[in-house]
Amino acid sequence: MFQLMVLPGIVLMIIFNFIPMYGIVIAFKDYSVLDTIGNAPWIGMEYFKEFFNDPMFWTVMKNTLGISFLKLAIGFPAAIILAVLINEMIHHRFKKVVQTISYLPHFLSWVILGGMFITWLSDTGLVNNILIDLNLIEKPIKFLTNPSYYWSVAVASDIWKEIGWNTILYIAAMTGINPALYEAAKIDGASKIRQMISITIPSIRHIIALTFVLSVGGLLNSNLDQTLVLQNPVNYQASEVINSYVYKMGIVQGNFSYATAVGLFVSVISLILVVASHLITKKISDTSVF
Repeated sequence: MFQLMVLPGIVLMIIFNFIPMYGIVIAFKDYSVLDTIGNAPWIGMEYFKEFFNDPMFWTVMKNTLGISFLKLAIGFPAAIILAVLINEMIHHRFKKVVQTISYLPHFLSWVILGGMFITWLSDTGLVNNILIDLNLIEKPIKFLTNPSYYWSVAVASDIWKEIGWNTILYIAAMTGINPALYEAAKIDGASKIRQMISITIPSIRHIIALTFVLSVGGLLNSNLDQTLVLQNPVNYQASEVINSYVYKMGIVQGNFSYATAVGLFVSVISLILVVASHLITKKISDTSVF
């Protein structure tokens, strides 16, 4: 009887997740909205070849991988460090306040945050005014109209928005650590930092491995909302990523087959990255996340 309770979920998954996968075939067809998927002529790998030969291929790949690697390299350890620091807070009420404040930006849409960042980073915005008042710069920095600053803005704003939310799994895992381990460490004279390094981090290595594998699998899936909000004609060469490129080719220009081919390419590479990162993680730390 209890097993039957999952039946509606299975049915919904089949209807909304598996049946629509049939649409992937349009990546290999010359499809248009005036025709059906079944009647569209087969063209094989033509759209994949067109994407690889597109002058924008290397631009979107460089921007996507560059921004995603920076987010992973900075944001991934930052979330772990913040989770450990929150876990070490003694005052329970203050701990809850810090957690709430760190979670809050996650629940704000990029439309709202984009407007905030555009205002803060403008020539007369908060950031430039502070830097000028501190005599750190003489002229305002054009954060959003100078392509060389876009990656930094994208990485910093994304980490600020998601770092608190990313600590949830780590903090939950830390609650299951045996307090006797910390008591034994105190008796042996271990400092707080030593306890963090020798007890806290190793005790949550399984969760760290899981989030790392999932993060690596999403390297090619840059934040579309963030890109559409912060992108402008001046920083286009530094801000155009695969997701925004697919959106413009598919939704804006109506080239659905081409956009599907690019999306399928991203999905295949993401699957390879997930499997590879899992195997590497398992080999290095003898930790399996699946």
